[in-house]
Amino acid sequence: MSRHTRIKRRTAPAIAAMKGGVPIVSLTAYSACMASLVDPHVDFILVGDSLGMVAHGMDSTTPVSLDLMIAHGRAVVSGTSKALIIVDMPFGSYEESPESAFRNAARILKETGCGAVKLEGGARCAETIRFLVERGIPVMGHIGLTPQSTHVMGGFKTQGRDRDTWPDHQADAQAVAQAGAFAVVLEGMVEELAAKLTQEIAIPTIGIGASPACDGQILVLEDMLGITRNPPKFVKVFADIGSQIDTAVERYAQSVKDRRFPTEDQTYR
Repeated sequence: MSRHTRIKRRTAPAIAAMKGGVPIVSLTAYSACMASLVDPHVDFILVGDSLGMVAHGMDSTTPVSLDLMIAHGRAVVSGTSKALIIVDMPFGSYEESPESAFRNAARILKETGCGAVKLEGGARCAETIRFLVERGIPVMGHIGLTPQSTHVMGGFKTQGRDRDTWPDHQADAQAVAQAGAFAVVLEGMVEELAAKLTQEIAIPTIGIGASPACDGQILVLEDMLGITRNPPKFVKVFADIGSQIDTAVERYAQSVKDRRFPTEDQTYR
């Protein structure tokens, strides 16, 4: 009988144990194909509600539904074997009560096979985070610039520029950690504040437009690949895949018009 070595997926406790150690690597992914390419290189993949804008052309994350998140989450899980898969809880799926949040989070885990969920909010969501964790659902927090709350925040504004607001961010970070979250995303935050929070709390911080001092980093895959037309200013673009796709599609279109197609032993050059 042949023996097969099964690759063990990373778990939420494994990510939590990386606090202060080797930086945590993560990216978003929304499809099985893209997730399979990302999987070997990252510690976790986030199926972010940013898919509403990136994959569906929405103006914000607010319209994203629970069913849409589940559909994309299922696809990403099916295309991966190594990374922890975390699925965002969309706007309206956890704010009403801890009980409704549990029902929706349980649906996400059961119907996608993912290993954790993420929700936005600090102290105001601590009770919900604790409720979920106590019932066996690993939770990643998300504080600072929270896209689901931009209508209240007045847009996408960097957090922490006014030092008078720092105690509120510190309270949010402590509340999320004490409620049992295994890690927390710090988004759109001045570097000095992000570094301070990373030192103050016992769980890993994952930065996005925050600070190299965080315990890990995450970017939207399409942004860092150069596919997004106008990525956020803080994004470092590691490739120019967008222009390559544009060139490839143009060449394909011309080959169709010229009735030129490769034979079985030919490839495009």
